[in-house]
Amino acid sequence: MTATHSEVSPILIDKEQPGFVVTPAVQNVVERAMRYLAAGFPVHLSGPAGTGKTTIAMYVAGQIGRPVMLIHGDEEFGTSDLIGGQYGYRRKKLVDNFIHTVLKSEESVSPEWVDNRVTAACKNGYTLLYDEFTRSKAEANNVLLPILEEKILDLPAARGEDGYLRVAPEFCAIFTSNPEEYAGIHRAQDALLDRMITIRLGHYDRDSEIAIAAAKGGVANETARAIVDVVRGARETDTGTVPTVRASIMIARLVSTNGMRMSASDVAFRQTCLDVLAGGGDGDADPGLEKGLITLIEKHC
Repeated sequence: MTATHSEVSPILIDKEQPGFVVTPAVQNVVERAMRYLAAGFPVHLSGPAGTGKTTIAMYVAGQIGRPVMLIHGDEEFGTSDLIGGQYGYRRKKLVDNFIHTVLKSEESVSPEWVDNRVTAACKNGYTLLYDEFTRSKAEANNVLLPILEEKILDLPAARGEDGYLRVAPEFCAIFTSNPEEYAGIHRAQDALLDRMITIRLGHYDRDSEIAIAAAKGGVANETARAIVDVVRGARETDTGTVPTVRASIMIARLVSTNGMRMSASDVAFRQTCLDVLAGGGDGDADPGLEKGLITLIEKHC
């Protein structure tokens, strides 16, 4: 047998994720998601960049305890990228030499069907984690409609088996999307959104941001608190961008690894904050913006 494409394999996510920071706000989202999934409904985590959609989705998938099929939405996806297709061929050769003076040989070649991630998840009862699903075209995602509603996957005749596959009872699905992104994003069809329960995520509360920055950045809570207050202050400033908790983590990690002094008079620390929060400083950033950020640093550090 010869094939040009191997079958996909799930990933295993440990329930114990030491790097995952659980705060009351995060725990609330996790519990809601688990409750909806346990009732058989797909969950859709929707929010702007930096709100922890994928991190929470991975954590929830780990708590379910089943192998996970991970898909990242892609503009180039077609239906075959989700359910599978003919990616090669199968060669079968039969040699009959029962009578040593007579040699019979028979050879046949047939297309080789390979299941892709969605089919494998439906068939084996895996957890499907479809990250940024709106980056894929709606036409590709149409195959999900009967899966989420009737628990049936329609399959092409080329697969060589039944025309449909009943979804395993253990199957569940978690989706993420960024409604504020505009580049490479497709509007999800209403019929698909109607089959999900959407949990909308926003920026974390102050205590959660401090806990996350401290854990991910490797700094003490007091240091994380000052950094978060600078970032949250910048968030309320018209900078053209909205810094997320990722900005707090970046600054905290740089402070930790480089031994910076948390002060506006520390050139390295000041420049780091300007680069992370305003995309440049010392001549590159808007003078008013730069002055405002320095004021925030002086206030909180």
